[in-house]
Amino acid sequence: MVYFGGGFGLIASLYAAGEVYDAELSKACSVNGVVSCNLILESGKTTVLGIPDWSVGVAGFVLILILGVLAERYRKELHWTYLLGLVTTVGVAFSLYFLYVEVFEIGGICPVCVTAYIFGWLACAGALGLVQRAYRKGHPTPDSAPSAA
Repeated sequence: MVYFGGGFGLIASLYAAGEVYDAELSKACSVNGVVSCNLILESGKTTVLGIPDWSVGVAGFVLILILGVLAERYRKELHWTYLLGLVTTVGVAFSLYFLYVEVFEIGGICPVCVTAYIFGWLACAGALGLVQRAYRKGHPTPDSAPSAA
């Protein structure tokens, strides 16, 4: 699920980047006055500390994919899995902030952005599942611990 969410999230983020440079792309996902990529783009509220939201998404999804490969390749080194869980959780926090800005400050919703958020949430769920399995493997349960007898 990490690769699925990360890969499709990256595609959605790249599409969002394309909308900034090609107005025809943003028109394609502008359904009405509320569900509108154009409304969000023209709001002036699509940056965090001067960094465009779409670039946060692109960088985040690339990082998720890289960490997913490292976590899979170096399964015995649990820090890669834990880092993947941390990065995806931070990504979910960013997406919730971006969603808040869209809905409550701008008064609209961008279908492309929401698509990226959903894929980020899926990647996070997959990563947290990996973290849980890694933790269980690395820390024996009371039933599997050797007895002191």
